[in-house]
Amino acid sequence: MFNPLKERLSTWAAKYRPTEEEKTELIQRKRILDLPLLQAAKENDIQRLKELLEDESCDPFQRGAVGETALHLAVQYENLEAAEILLDEAPQLINQPMTSDFYRGQTALHIAAVNQNMNLVAALICRGADVSSPRATGSFFALSHKNLFYFGEHILTFAACVGDIEIVKMLLDHGANLQVKDSWGNTVLHILVLQPNQSHSCQMFDFFMSRDSGKTLIDIPNARGLTPLRLAILEGNVIMFQHLIQKKRKLQRTFGPVSTMMYDILELDSWGGQQSVLELIATSSKSQAHKILNITPVKELLQKKWKSTGRPYIWFLATCYICYMICVSLCCAFRPLKLAERGNNTDPRNINLYVQKPLKEAYLTRADHLRLVGEVISVTGAFILLLSEISQTYRIGVKHFISPMFWRDPFNVIRICFSCLIVAIFVLRLTDTEGEVLPMSAALVLGWCYIMYFARSFQMLGPFTIIIRKMAASDLLKFCWLMAVVVCGYSLALYVTFQTVDPQAFGAFFPYAMSLISTYCLFLNILNGPANYTIDAPQMYSPLYGSFCVIAFLLMFNLLIAMMGDTQAAMAKRKEELWKAEISGVTVKMEQTFPNCLWFDSQSSENDLEERRYIGVEERRWNQSHPHEVSGSTSDYESDEDSQTQKS
Repeated sequence: MFNPLKERLSTWAAKYRPTEEEKTELIQRKRILDLPLLQAAKENDIQRLKELLEDESCDPFQRGAVGETALHLAVQYENLEAAEILLDEAPQLINQPMTSDFYRGQTALHIAAVNQNMNLVAALICRGADVSSPRATGSFFALSHKNLFYFGEHILTFAACVGDIEIVKMLLDHGANLQVKDSWGNTVLHILVLQPNQSHSCQMFDFFMSRDSGKTLIDIPNARGLTPLRLAILEGNVIMFQHLIQKKRKLQRTFGPVSTMMYDILELDSWGGQQSVLELIATSSKSQAHKILNITPVKELLQKKWKSTGRPYIWFLATCYICYMICVSLCCAFRPLKLAERGNNTDPRNINLYVQKPLKEAYLTRADHLRLVGEVISVTGAFILLLSEISQTYRIGVKHFISPMFWRDPFNVIRICFSCLIVAIFVLRLTDTEGEVLPMSAALVLGWCYIMYFARSFQMLGPFTIIIRKMAASDLLKFCWLMAVVVCGYSLALYVTFQTVDPQAFGAFFPYAMSLISTYCLFLNILNGPANYTIDAPQMYSPLYGSFCVIAFLLMFNLLIAMMGDTQAAMAKRKEELWKAEISGVTVKMEQTFPNCLWFDSQSSENDLEERRYIGVEERRWNQSHPHEVSGSTSDYESDEDSQTQKS
């Protein structure tokens, strides 16, 4: 009984306890004070250091609390003289890694490179430090949201991420492997894509490309199958993406201010089973990724694929689905019913005139046979929708489908629920079980609401469906939680208040189920407060109803309106960007739904010798070559790009 409370108290207390890193830091400081050799290396006490190393009882390989040697401390505090003395007396220290789980694998050269100490790097390399093999695999260096940085595992990537080209040159000149990968399969180019300082990363990227003689480094995928370009798209690194895509373009022809550029789209398009850039953008959790849709050539690629693949197929599916829903609605409206036998039923609350026919009587006439055809179509369509969801879940994985995609796209929920409800009606009809009206009514609501999925293909309606989904998933969901608490509390209070009163006089709050429904209706202002002026109401009714009106009408509904207003204002600024992200997701969905032979692909007829595919884009650029001809110009250079996809 008390275990959950105990766990919560332990979690709350853990927030105010020192973290594991803080504890390790305190232990490390105490350990250094206890070991004179480590303290001398840290403080650069040369005389003390020599005396300790000359003493035969002193172990030069002794380690601190995190597995660091005296050389690690000397390099950490940039004590060049102390480091040289340690290497003179104990040369084997040079490649010794740290041994704790936190800093496992880090050598002195790692520390010198990340501190950008050129003198220490040169001294370590001259004394035989290994520049390729050491890997810092501790949790401090892992690719995790808990860590503040990610520099990879190798010395070369450490130096590249801090932007020191001179140290990088020295490492490469002494045999560092340019194509080395870390535990996540990331090369140095992948790691540069993930750095926050994007301008420095672009400069370092160009340097590595100039040193890559085979020109294959940029095409190496990581463990997730992502090249540096695709990783930049997934992470929403707009600057790096622009930088990389400009490197892959070629000038085809020029006429005055108009130039035709050929952009390499081998990594961008999805032809041949590859993962499309549009799918990466649609599935990315980074809002910056949507901005890539406005960058050439992704903008032209999306426009072409939307016109040739996405829009025609989504309109075709919309037409089929509307016809399908009309069929489902007609089957539900003309379901088999017969007159109810009243018999000895004298319940005045029973107003049913018709009941469901048994299965043997449901399919006798020609009209019944026609309805049977519609019911077969309805059930078949439900199975097709359900199987499509199952295949999508199998393709992307159950975990990925349930966690982000399930909640980000509510139409997946609607498809699954609608299909299951139709199947449930089918089972109830076959087993001759009553109660099919409940799943039938719910299926009709969900089925017709699903038409909003196809409204995304219209630029006029698409942004509004996005805003509705955002409000429903955030503002409305929070409001419903608060409403449930208020309704539950007041329904119980009103039920207890009217528990001793004649139900015929005030029947709105007795029994409890009626009290709950009445309070919910009062909250939404569907009903007015029940009043009977011929009798005296309970004393607590007036204060309860008065406070309920203040909380429900004045506070919570105004709060909901304010929250929805903020959401609408924030999303209205990005509606064009969000709509492009929507149609990119729809286009990817259509490409995955229809076989490759039905695609109108953006495959270009312009190929170079390596059989790489390109998309042609016209760019118009105006250059002001005669400044004296234009007076009062606010800028010496004005350019605009009007891009249009050429024959592909």
